[in-house]
Amino acid sequence: MTPPEAPVDGKHHPGNMPPAASVCAPVSLTVLKNRSDFLKAARARRQGTSSMMVQARKRAPDEACGIRVGFTCSKKVGNAVARNRAKRRLREAARAILPEAGRDGWDYVLIGRAEVTANRPYDALLGDLRYALRKVHASGK
Repeated sequence: MTPPEAPVDGKHHPGNMPPAASVCAPVSLTVLKNRSDFLKAARARRQGTSSMMVQARKRAPDEACGIRVGFTCSKKVGNAVARNRAKRRLREAARAILPEAGRDGWDYVLIGRAEVTANRPYDALLGDLRYALRKVHASGK
């Protein structure tokens, strides 16, 4: 078998190039979409940090598998642009931290804070999420 040829026009064509190695974590995150899941998490454990509030709950064994995560930002965070920016940053932090620090069988809801979530340095945002997860899991032993 011969290796695929490079595209003539310099653009990526799926049939012309081998698949790139995945840099994603092996644990996949499922996004919460139902209001009932958010409400169940709101009644469970919570831990605040300077950049976000983290709500977490251990699901029943027959409910679902894997790590599930939801994101929310109220209008207190700002206009639509500010809320979307804060949620994008929370999503990236969750993708980076939850596969290593989250636990299978848990739901997490990350809530943005006004003016802080969108402006906090990314490394500090990751540190805040790690801290909140440690505290939430420590209180459940």
